[in-house]
Amino acid sequence: MRPSAVRLLNILVPIKRAVDYAVKIRVNPEQTGIDLNVKHSMNPFDEIAVEEAVRIRERLKDAVKSIKVVTIGPPKSAETLRTALAMGANSAIHVEISESAPAPEPLGVAKTLKALIERQKEGVDVVILGKQAIDDDAGQTGQMLAGLLGWSQATFASNVEVDPEQKVANITREIDGGLEELRCKLPVIITTDLRQVHLCASTNVSVIDEHSNPGLMVRFIHNILSLSVNFLLFQEPRYASLPNIMKAKKKPVEKLTAVELGVDLTPRLETIQVTEPLKRVGGGKVANVDELLAKLKEAGVTGKRA
Repeated sequence: MRPSAVRLLNILVPIKRAVDYAVKIRVNPEQTGIDLNVKHSMNPFDEIAVEEAVRIRERLKDAVKSIKVVTIGPPKSAETLRTALAMGANSAIHVEISESAPAPEPLGVAKTLKALIERQKEGVDVVILGKQAIDDDAGQTGQMLAGLLGWSQATFASNVEVDPEQKVANITREIDGGLEELRCKLPVIITTDLRQVHLCASTNVSVIDEHSNPGLMVRFIHNILSLSVNFLLFQEPRYASLPNIMKAKKKPVEKLTAVELGVDLTPRLETIQVTEPLKRVGGGKVANVDELLAKLKEAGVTGKRA
């Protein structure tokens, strides 16, 4: 009996259109949220997720069948999908909502993703998404999706290695005490941190004198550059080249609605008011302790006897 062929991997990458990280956030006049009439771009954590998915395909080559990106948002979110397609994704899904609709909450997003995954005829083996969005900083969608599907999960991943034959993923994640390594069975939900590290081959590097053998100096510089590219710079998302941007325009984008997926995106939380933090007042200098005590009394600060 012939052994069954290893099924090719299908990777799903949810992404979000958010206010660009370089924009200074301001509260809108109605104090119902932030001013959205500014530049938007892909959530930086999701950029890392797209980059990681593409690099997994580059390492595994033909073992990865497709990388599909998905977003939930207004029509303008299509631009974010095209960016991901230009970075290397094969196809996209746009769950479209109206421009005036409130932003979906993490639970609604997780339910939408669950419905999308269940619709995929070829299945989904790996879901990679950013650990959080920079607009709400919730950091909940990945964990909720894993709970709804009953899949393995690895959050705040800094390194991902997938073994399609063993159907496992080895994930390194950052914790307070250092690094933690997890071995998860596929299918798996992975949330990426900003620091995606791919360690290069171990190299013995010695400190050498500037007058040493030139060949040794070249090897030394090469080793340092390898360490810089593979470790110090972490996993910087690639820029989409012009040819890839043109190719992305021809890649398929499926449009769906929450109603078609049977999901209710109505928010469960109500934002009462959004205000900017109070401006900090500059401090002052005092000449001695007596003046300091006088200033504290003026401010209404009184001491208590022990």
